[in-house]
Amino acid sequence: MNKPIITVYIASHNYGKFLENAVESVLKQTVDNWELLIINDNSQDDTDEVMKLYATDPRIRLFKTTGVGLPAVCNLALKEAKGKYIIRLDGDDFFDENILLVLSNYLNRHLHCAMVFSDYYLIDEYDRVFAHERRESLNGHNFLLDNPANGACSLIRKTVLEEIGGYREDLRAQDGYDIWNKIIKKYKVANINLPLFYYRRHDNNLTNNEDHIFRARQQIKIDAVKDRIDSFSPVIALIPCRRRYDFLPDLWNCRIKNASLLERCIEKCANSELFDYIVVAADTEKVKAVMATFDDPRLVFFKRRTEDTVRSASLIPTLEGVINNFDQNHNGISVISYLQAPFVKTKTLEEAIGTLILNNVTSSMGVEELKGSLFKRSAHGLQPINPSSSLSTDFNCIYREANTSLALLNKNVRTGSLLGSQIVHFAVNKNEYFFINSQQKIKIAEILLEENGKPTLWGHYRSTDGFSSSSGQSATAAQ
Repeated sequence: MNKPIITVYIASHNYGKFLENAVESVLKQTVDNWELLIINDNSQDDTDEVMKLYATDPRIRLFKTTGVGLPAVCNLALKEAKGKYIIRLDGDDFFDENILLVLSNYLNRHLHCAMVFSDYYLIDEYDRVFAHERRESLNGHNFLLDNPANGACSLIRKTVLEEIGGYREDLRAQDGYDIWNKIIKKYKVANINLPLFYYRRHDNNLTNNEDHIFRARQQIKIDAVKDRIDSFSPVIALIPCRRRYDFLPDLWNCRIKNASLLERCIEKCANSELFDYIVVAADTEKVKAVMATFDDPRLVFFKRRTEDTVRSASLIPTLEGVINNFDQNHNGISVISYLQAPFVKTKTLEEAIGTLILNNVTSSMGVEELKGSLFKRSAHGLQPINPSSSLSTDFNCIYREANTSLALLNKNVRTGSLLGSQIVHFAVNKNEYFFINSQQKIKIAEILLEENGKPTLWGHYRSTDGFSSSSGQSATAAQ
């Protein structure tokens, strides 16, 4: 057998029922210059029996690991690969017969490109296609690299993977996002608008383990920017407060269980080492009594003008005053932390910073993706904003600010802008975007904190007042 050009590896952990389909999709490829590594990571099903069906094919090598996890499996494949290009196929997915032909041809012709990926079909447990996922063309219609490729089914130059140190094994999730961030720092990536693989969604997907995925993604972002954050100094955490105009006077002093909203907000900011200043901006000096309970030299008070706290007033005058006091050169970043969002975690505030720096934009915000059909009223009735279709692209998603955190370049305020010209988003764990805007929400928050101080009944209480968790207005205008 000649030395292969492409190494395909199939990672399987208890995917025996789908594995034969995955292997057969490699055997049906319209090119022959490939090798296949099948890696059984401690499966407890019939994965071994399926693998034995292909043991005599000289193009296929079989491996077994002891439950080391997907990133370690990827590193094993990288070590064993003989091809100059490498691509992963998960054991529950399968290829279109032309994927290796099309993707390898692209890398052969574009020597500056390190990685290429395609569109794909979503399928269910029974191989039925229910959606077509499409990415707008990078550097053609899409000029931001904030949306990584799928971790599987992307063709990557082996030398590049080796140069960046392979896959990090400490997080055991978001392997594709980690590799993406490492590659785009130095190399170009590209995509092809053809659906060339079938991505299966079912109950056992790692994709369904949201908490684990969010934590891994947040850590990847912070690690990716830690060597760059000094060039964005100072980093300011801004906590806006006001005496009036909320459903309760001095809402900042409202207590949920054993702590006020302001105490909770200061604590989550103080838990981060990324902030140079933690600024409580208020039109009342009563907040100083709460601030005095914290032993943190970064914590400072900024006197806010009462007229700037009116509900319809912009946050920009307050923000501009803070920046003029603590960042006169406007070189830094400010992160707005909303005290009405008590379940937001420190890592989410830090992710806002990481997302902004990674994407070299003017602002980043936590969002909730709105699913289902949305409509707006017109002269002739309702018109769909996002007409339902089996074809989905990264440009037809609809988002709402999740009222969690917002990071922005301080220089934005020089032009009177909060967000600037380029805004990127990051999805927020649904347990965090609970926004207190009524007495009932205070009671619900107390219930959510019953068990170990964590929101535990979110799915039941999210919309019990007839509204979503959002305040109904942008949180940037709420304070």
